[in-house]
Amino acid sequence: MSQTQIRFSGSGGQGLILSARILAAALAARGKFVAQSQAYEPTSRGGLSRSDLVVSDREVDYPLVTSLDCVVILDQVAVAASEGLLRPDTVTITDAARVSAPPGEPRRVLALPITGKARGIGNIRVANIVALGALAELAGIIDPDSLRETMLDLVPPRFRDLNAEAFDAGREMAATLENA
Repeated sequence: MSQTQIRFSGSGGQGLILSARILAAALAARGKFVAQSQAYEPTSRGGLSRSDLVVSDREVDYPLVTSLDCVVILDQVAVAASEGLLRPDTVTITDAARVSAPPGEPRRVLALPITGKARGIGNIRVANIVALGALAELAGIIDPDSLRETMLDLVPPRFRDLNAEAFDAGREMAATLENA
């Protein structure tokens, strides 16, 4: 990997910054250089929120994304913010329930039932971790088991089981796509 650019985007309150921090910590622990940036509207819930990672084998010279390799979009409000940064080969994961008009062609968009899966687990607030598990399985940027381990180290102990179930559910959903 020379450089990989990743974005988690959606609306405020979806845990996007946490997902990016978990992935950044896991990559850094495995010797990668990681620059993380984030932006969000002043409303605490519902406004545009995103967190970006630039990952490299050597020091990151420009810390902001310019061309995304991977993007997770969990809300329609976030689609337009990434349009100009997407390439035809960008791994694009959207929440099927909350993104009604995904980024256009020619890219392959993987619309997954992320919030539905989180709701089925029992807590819609783990949709970000479901998405993180799916991204780990589909993007090939980190070993999913090592990312899971880092995630479990970073979440509060009382939420470990819930987050482990959410991460595994995201991986399983993605694996089903890969085998289809």
